[in-house]
Amino acid sequence: MLTLYSYPTLFGVADNNAYGLKVFAFLKLAGVPFRHEHIFDAAAAPRAQLPYIEDDGEAIGDSDAIIAHAMRKYGVALDSALTQSQRDTDLLVTRMLDDLYWVMSYSRWKDERYWTAFRDALLREHPVLTEDALRNAKEFNEQRYYFQGIGRYEPDAAMARGLADLGVLARLVPPDGFIHGKSPTSIDAGIYGFIANIFFYDIDTPLKTFVVAHDNLVRHCRAIHATLGMALPGSNP
Repeated sequence: MLTLYSYPTLFGVADNNAYGLKVFAFLKLAGVPFRHEHIFDAAAAPRAQLPYIEDDGEAIGDSDAIIAHAMRKYGVALDSALTQSQRDTDLLVTRMLDDLYWVMSYSRWKDERYWTAFRDALLREHPVLTEDALRNAKEFNEQRYYFQGIGRYEPDAAMARGLADLGVLARLVPPDGFIHGKSPTSIDAGIYGFIANIFFYDIDTPLKTFVVAHDNLVRHCRAIHATLGMALPGSNP
């Protein structure tokens, strides 16, 4: 059976990393059986990045490569009816979500306005972690941000990039149904991976304030969450 390795839960979502949650949601929507293993250390992963999968002895990293593999091997038909124009839209949205990722990560590990609350949430939900380990992770991520470029922004300027990305999603996500119709496709899993990690995030960043203020984003997030059979954070299972 396929095994998904990804970061642990936080604030009631199946993975506190948008890419891991994207793959989790895709596999669930596609009906592909899998085991889900939560890990903190990505050293053994392809490219030393999470998420990754192991499937019949093959290790595959990168969320898009994982999804492409699952579509080929398991005959997933989620996107089979999409037009070329819709597929082009999906690629553009996927690349924009890559930009949003850096802002979301920056808001957790670098922005001092929210770092302490994020650190405390991790320590509370995952006692195996230590303050020293998280401090080291913070320093590592700050180096990543600097070389990627987002780390050279002031916090409000970084947030502005993310809010611009969310603005596009707010205009794209319909008031009902999903991106390409009445049924979810892989791009809905991708959007959910990011929006759920903002909406259910129990810290009031500007990103969360934006999402909460847009009913279509909240409805889409909740609809995918329910389709996956996930309980709402704070509710009884």
